Amino acid sequence: MSNFCPGNIPAHILEQTRKHPCYSVEVHHQFARMHLPVAPSCNIQCNYCNRKFDCVNESRPGVTSEVLTPALAFEKYHWVKEKIQELTVVGIAGPGDALADWQYTKQTIEQIKAVDSNIVFCLSTNGLLLPEYAPEIVALGIHHVTVTMNAIDPQIGAKLYKFVNYQGRRYEGVEAAEILYKNQLAGIQYLTDHQVLVKINIVMVKGINDQHIPEVVKKVKELGVFITNIMPLIPAPGSAFEYFPQTSMKEINDMRNLCQLDIQQMRHCKQCRADAIGLLNEDRSSEFRMCGQPQETSTQPAIPQRKYRIAVTSKYGKLVDQHFGHASEFIIFQGDGREFKLLERRSVHQYCSGMEECGEEEARRASTIRTIKDCQAVLTMRIGQHAKDKLAEQGTRSIEYCDSVENGLQHAVKVLLEEAAAIRKGEKTG
Repeated sequence: MSNFCPGNIPAHILEQTRKHPCYSVEVHHQFARMHLPVAPSCNIQCNYCNRKFDCVNESRPGVTSEVLTPALAFEKYHWVKEKIQELTVVGIAGPGDALADWQYTKQTIEQIKAVDSNIVFCLSTNGLLLPEYAPEIVALGIHHVTVTMNAIDPQIGAKLYKFVNYQGRRYEGVEAAEILYKNQLAGIQYLTDHQVLVKINIVMVKGINDQHIPEVVKKVKELGVFITNIMPLIPAPGSAFEYFPQTSMKEINDMRNLCQLDIQQMRHCKQCRADAIGLLNEDRSSEFRMCGQPQETSTQPAIPQRKYRIAVTSKYGKLVDQHFGHASEFIIFQGDGREFKLLERRSVHQYCSGMEECGEEEARRASTIRTIKDCQAVLTMRIGQHAKDKLAEQGTRSIEYCDSVENGLQHAVKVLLEEAAAIRKGEKTG
């Protein structure tokens, strides 16, 4: 059992918690938060999840309208902070897992923390990599972490998770659920032992873990968890649970009332998007898409006249709306950041037959990657880590994005220019 008692929170952490709308129901109409979508990768496949990026009108975890680099996230933070004075919290909730892309998560937090010591930071994770990164979370001064923990019985967990990717291997069934559970326990224990307030999210799925939830709550209470958040299943299109019934709020509240006897319950959760901005009951994320950010022409840096060749995955040529592994062709553009010319369309064999089976057709994937070897970047809605690494080896930068192809091409050149500038700066100071 943890030595940390949530009822005896140190003064500086209590002050942060009072400004965090997710942890303090009294202030959720007063303070605002923003989620920065810098962590697109995920290492587990939940049966209720489908991380689709271009869902502007959807409000559920794992959804975002854009994926940002740490540099763009830093820029977006300043933009939002200037417009929303009530902003007190910056969180990273994916759209994948904050720890699966820890280098981006950490860099984003460090950059903002360097210029604003008053902002409260938090992150959300499935907990698989918590034992590895919990010490760094503590060292960064993050005092609020949310862990999604849906089961403590591996037999039940096996029904909730399709697979777990851990330390270079893919696990399925009970073995996968057991690895996840053990790592969650160890990571949560470390965090609470070091005065981190842990919130546990539990997705209630009728007929699978609904009767098991009180056991989960009792277990996390032993670990010193601050609060639990029992949430209804939102059947996501394209997920394994797409046709499962959505849990009613009466069922959720009945379960919360039962579990309230053990630990305090969060009752004001909005199951936010990974790019949510504003008050909990007033998401303003659509106002702050980076592709729509106003630009100061007087301070806009000159764009070099170099021509960039960029491959795009798109279903109909209008939006960047296709997974890299689902593409049967690449649309090849060339331009300098202001103007682009359509060069050609290159046909390829689709190597991924579904989200859960990506990465199993190695030969086709290798052929697809070679097809765009002459391109400086590929612009795609979603791409797996293995394909991303292979593209990087041949010098092709993979950029996840969603919006129009026109805006995406401009965004891609901006990313390439930023990275080139960072390299030059490093060479000068090295």
